Amino acid sequence: MQPQSDSQAATRFRQYNLTEIPQVYAWFERMRTNQPAIYDEQMHMWQVFRYEDVSAVVTDHSRFSSKPLGLVGSFFQDTLVAKDPPEHRKLRNLVNQAFTPRAVARLSDRITRVTQELLDEVRATGKMDIVSDMAFPLPAKVIAELLGVPSEDWNIFQKWARIGDTESLMGSERSMQEEMSDYFSQLLAERRRSPREDLISALSIAEVDGERLSEQELVSFCTLLLAAGQETTKNLIANFIVCVTDHPELLERLRQEPDLMPTAIEEVLRYLPPVWLLFRMTTTDVELGGQHIPANQFVLAWLASANRDPAQFANPDQFDIQRASNRHMTFGHGIHFCVGAPLARLEAKIVLPMMLEQLKGLQRVEGVPVMADMGIVFVIRSLPVTFQAEG
Repeated sequence: MQPQSDSQAATRFRQYNLTEIPQVYAWFERMRTNQPAIYDEQMHMWQVFRYEDVSAVVTDHSRFSSKPLGLVGSFFQDTLVAKDPPEHRKLRNLVNQAFTPRAVARLSDRITRVTQELLDEVRATGKMDIVSDMAFPLPAKVIAELLGVPSEDWNIFQKWARIGDTESLMGSERSMQEEMSDYFSQLLAERRRSPREDLISALSIAEVDGERLSEQELVSFCTLLLAAGQETTKNLIANFIVCVTDHPELLERLRQEPDLMPTAIEEVLRYLPPVWLLFRMTTTDVELGGQHIPANQFVLAWLASANRDPAQFANPDQFDIQRASNRHMTFGHGIHFCVGAPLARLEAKIVLPMMLEQLKGLQRVEGVPVMADMGIVFVIRSLPVTFQAEG
């Protein structure tokens, strides 16, 4: 089957001006209506667009394997996102150890402190770049503290925190990975000798089902947590600011009604998600969107398209911060639910109310195009804003 020309154009991972994004969503709508499952000759894979089909692809691990994700970029190799059961279960249990209620409680204080420090640096200026001044450094600093990275190593850790960017995911970052692997191996060994109150110390002695994890499994988990927790939160914060500045009447409402923040965050995750797609491979012949897909075929599931499917969401193109039953697909579903989701939600629920409260008159700088890279993740590179200066 030969895909339509607009399919070929829209699936090229490239940089977009935010004003072009409605064109991408219009393409999603056409594909959901006319070709909900299509084979793209250029990409050598199937693409699916409807909520029902996307949900099946990301949830049914028996028919859709996650192992191909390791082929997207060398970073994903040997991590739990590129594993199927039973190997997946052992590694996934590490996530539960990383985000216990006690660990989350400790993180809340750290997130609040780091957020205030970053806000204090810009409040007197009346301007900031949401990405470079808040969305990037906040999760990077929090994850560094969570893992137990010494403060003197912050500069190099900051460089690694960019590994989730689109060009890193879609390219080869072998030298950086080797650097990270050596670093975390040494840090694990040090914590075994002198444990501290940090995640690296807990991982260094962690057991799952009475079995210690290998050095490679531990190092891979550290690098995955860095990228998953960093990139998801960074893009969520930037996308939230885009959405509420596009709808300025909501800024004051969210200040006055902070209880709406959790549902507003979930609506941003649906409406302008930080994660746009996932890859899988069929393990058997399947039917999707009225098409027969043989075994051993790559499948690209468009999460962003599923999130706008009118079969699942009423008025899907409306930004509604009180949307009920918002079962978006942004973080996936089932056993491969996004590793960084708990941290992203926790950070967003703390940092965003603080920003709206302290940055009065927040608005985007007019005349400055907002550019974003659309790959696996939706990455806004720069987002300059102004607000009322203090002092």
